[in-house]
Amino acid sequence: MSKGVAITGMGIISAIGNNVAENYQSLIQGKKGISRVSKIKTNHVNDIMVGEIDFTNEHLEQQLGLASDNNYSRTALLGAIAAKEAMNTSGITDINAYKTGLISATSVGGMDMTERYYYDYLENPSVQKYIEGHHAGDATQKIAEQLGIEKSLVTTISTACSSAANAIMLGARLIKSGQLDRVVVGGADCLSKFTINGFKTLMILSDTYNTPFDENRKGLNLGEAAAYLVLESDKVVQAENKKVLAYVKGYGNANDAYHQTASSENGDGATLAMQKALNVAAYKPEAIDYINAHGTATGNNDLSEGRAIIRIFGETVPDFSSTKAYTGHTLAAAGAIEAVYSVLALQNNVIYPNLNFKTQMKEFSITPQLQLKEKPLQNIMSNSFGFGGNCSTVIFSKEQ
Repeated sequence: MSKGVAITGMGIISAIGNNVAENYQSLIQGKKGISRVSKIKTNHVNDIMVGEIDFTNEHLEQQLGLASDNNYSRTALLGAIAAKEAMNTSGITDINAYKTGLISATSVGGMDMTERYYYDYLENPSVQKYIEGHHAGDATQKIAEQLGIEKSLVTTISTACSSAANAIMLGARLIKSGQLDRVVVGGADCLSKFTINGFKTLMILSDTYNTPFDENRKGLNLGEAAAYLVLESDKVVQAENKKVLAYVKGYGNANDAYHQTASSENGDGATLAMQKALNVAAYKPEAIDYINAHGTATGNNDLSEGRAIIRIFGETVPDFSSTKAYTGHTLAAAGAIEAVYSVLALQNNVIYPNLNFKTQMKEFSITPQLQLKEKPLQNIMSNSFGFGGNCSTVIFSKEQ
């Protein structure tokens, strides 16, 4: 049985940076990646703002050295870029030297290609390959091929906005149980008309910059991104003399079974997820130095999550903030994006500001951190809450 679950590599691409270093610089400089839609033809171009990645699909294909006749979705392209960075920063030269798996999260999958070629599918055989890449597992398989993972666990998690957090949790459990020595975990989602139209129908998209935990919040900005972490067992870390970036210390998943797209007003699922994560880590609430909140800037989430935080931490709520004002809500990738940000916060002892905040919520008195703050950090809690009431919390620590 492995005692610790070490993070030895990270990779990310988002609206605020094309790698880990660029993302960190944007975070500490308060640089937002939110803008009007430019790469998707949508009737809502003037109604919403999103977190788009600058690269076109063609640029991403060139970075991966793909042939022009490939059938990679944008989700697969982004995922492969981030996962390869994670593997490189971990110093992995032989991916199959240890029992290695890949757990990748997505909601959109190949939807961007499906909606582009749907009407030509029956008449044009040359575009049918893109429809074959529609399902969520296709992007995962392509990422596995890019990494060279051949004979181990390759699987996909799709639990809405908690997906990548659940991928991290499953990866940690597989290492702790000794079933795998190394797991690449994370998630990827691209923007698509399907998600834009779906969230627009729910009336939770903002026409301006999203404002997490603000009384006058108007809704979320959708974003696209991918992020992956390399989790490794004590055995691998010791054998390879690996530098450890942080440890996955605790995790919890719960479902409040309240509504298809809304969290319970008192944050029942969120409360259970946070408590379970603390239990796994064997921590009391006061051990947490910073909460990277889910903080989508919707009326429902911020109220529900805020109440759940108070239920767990009482009158001594630690510093907290949401980073979705930087990147937008990246759906299934969000838990991995914010895992990378949490590890960077631990490494650099900084708390990121909750951008765009102006007015205190009237339902409670807790206020997010509004300025970049330097502070010794030991343990960070990261929340990811999804549709269907699927709530997940992961705790990252400097200690094993």
